[in-house]
Parts: sequence; C-alpha cells; structure tokens
Amino acid sequence: MKEIKNSLTKLLCPPGNGVFTVHTGRDKKLSYQKELFQTTDEKQIETKWSASLKKIKSEPKTLLLGICSDTGGGILRGANWGPLFIRKKLQELGLKNFLDIGDVRVIPHLLHDKYLNTKTINECRLALYGKSSVKLPVSPLSIAESVYENVFKQNPHAKIFMLGGDHSVSYPAVKSVLKHHKKLKHNVAIIHFDAHTDLLEKRLGIDICFGSCAYQIIPFLKSPTQLIQLGIRASRLPREHWEKKLKVTQFWAKDLSYETLNATLETMISSLKKTKTTHLYLSFDIDALDSTYASATGTPEKNGLAPDLCARLIRGLGEHFPYIGADLVEVAPMVKGEKNVNPEPDNTLLSAGMISKVILEELEKNSCQS
Repeated sequence: MKEIKNSLTKLLCPPGNGVFTVHTGRDKKLSYQKELFQTTDEKQIETKWSASLKKIKSEPKTLLLGICSDTGGGILRGANWGPLFIRKKLQELGLKNFLDIGDVRVIPHLLHDKYLNTKTINECRLALYGKSSVKLPVSPLSIAESVYENVFKQNPHAKIFMLGGDHSVSYPAVKSVLKHHKKLKHNVAIIHFDAHTDLLEKRLGIDICFGSCAYQIIPFLKSPTQLIQLGIRASRLPREHWEKKLKVTQFWAKDLSYETLNATLETMISSLKKTKTTHLYLSFDIDALDSTYASATGTPEKNGLAPDLCARLIRGLGEHFPYIGADLVEVAPMVKGEKNVNPEPDNTLLSAGMISKVILEELEKNSCQS
C-alpha cells in the first residue's frame, strides 16, 4: 500500500497546481490553497497534501480530482483552468463534503501516451519524475487512468468527482470506473449531459478527444442503450441516426422541459431497468446548459437546459439508482462568453457550482457497497 501512495504522490500534485501559473490565475490558486492548507508555503502545502492521501484508504467522503487538460479540445481552449476556478466556487458556496486529492500532473502539449514515441516518453519522464527509467505514464489521460487504478486498489468503494478539463478527460475516468465496477459485479450506465453527441469515431484521425469520448466508452458498457445523453441540440445528424446506428439513448434539449420531466424520468428508469442497471456514472458537460447560464466554455450553445431542470433529472434518477462517480467538464473561465448576458465567467461558475452541489449530494447519499 505504501508503494501505491508513493505512486500517487508522483502522478498527482496539490490541488490547484495542475496548471502552471505565473500571474494569471495564481491569486485564485493561492487563495484556495490557503483556505485548504492554512498556508501558502509550497513545501508545507506539499507535505500536508501528501499526508492527506493516506485518508484515501478509508475515506467515506467523495474524492475530488482535477484533470487540468484541454489538449483534447479544438474550438476554444481554456478548460484547463476549470478545476481551479470551480474549486474556488465550491469554497465560496461552503461545500466541504469531499476530500481533495489534487490534480493529475499535466504536460500541456500531451494527450495520451499511445500517441508518443519511446524517446518522447523517456524525455517527459525525466521532466516529470526526475528519471527517464521511472515506468510511469506522462500524458494527462494516461496518468489519470493510473490514478483511478491506484485509488481503487486502496479503496474499492471510492467515489471520485472529477473536474475537467475538456471532455476528453472523461474518457479515462469513465473507462476506469466501468472496468473497476465490472469486477464488483455492478452494471453501470452513463448519464451524459451535453449539447453535442461526442459520438465521432475519430476527429482528424485522433480517436480520443472531446468529440469522440462518448463513442469510445460504448464498448465498456453492457448495452449501448446504457449511454443516455441529455440536452443534445448541436448535431448535423438527427437523433434517429445516432440511436439507430449506435443504439444509444438520447433526449434532445427541445424535448426536455418541466412539463415533460416526469415522463422523461419514467422512460429513462424503465430503460435502465430493462438492462438490469444497478449503478450510474454522471458525465456533465457544462454546455448542456443554455448559453444564458454557461457561455464561458469552448462551445456554448443556445436553446439548452436550465440548471434547475438538470438538477431535478439528476436527483430523480438518483432516487432509483446510486451514483458511483461523476465528472463536470468544459468550464473555461478565461473565455469571456457572450455579450449582453450575465457577467462571465461568474455566471458559468455559479451554474457549475450548483450542479456540483447536486452531484456531491448524490454521491454522498448513495453507497455502491450494497
């Protein structure tokens, strides 16, 4: 177990340190770290953070993890700042029902180790870990998979709430959770809020990115119908195409409202029961929300969902199936957002904070140990 903890201290860094900061955003990082560790001294922060990782083994609270990577994006960048700014918003809202285990170490030019040659991997190992001979991954998505594996070895029932990052960071999170819970004999479905389907097989030849993350997860599900997508509205192809071709389940934004809420929940619950689903994983792309509520993101879209409606859908499903993990992605606080709407990024961060509160409550409420 000591070896596992040592690996985590190499793969992770203190919360807020996932993005290298000189000036921009540094005040937010220091403010968060001062509240969390009662100091801004880097050595003291490192020592206290490292000691906190010992709690993973028996921690009943949800674990908070940041993946500050936007290399898998492609429209407007800036989601790498999401974890830091969302953390600050959680702090402002007084949310403390989690253990913050830090950020995945990020070399911002990299995505996944499978895209790198041996020479590059060795040089990056030297930069990250001080030795090229250390057999550890170097790309954020590859490191994330190792982090999840290490956490589950210490605590098989750990629940991780991951903050991204562009939506590609959901791939290692969801994949890791599905593989682990399969060993626990759990049948997990994915609840995916998004304006976009993310169902491309590849984007410009790359198979793991913000436009393909949902497609790449389907093979790990017991049934494709267990990928349930809500809020879709920006697709060049109709709902019928995706459901017929890939057998996924979709509820487009135009069909979701307070009037249809109960009927939508009944349909989803019935579908999940047919596949004998036992647990849920929630992946929430902030652009599922209407751009009035969230325009500080890489691809804001009009005619989306309201935060309260999303909260009701999340809670409604949680009454029937426990959540065993979640992520919230694509908050890009440096993006100014749309003109003539509420001030940004404050409006998007407030929406992200509200959704995060609901997610944390659901993860805390439900236990996957049954």
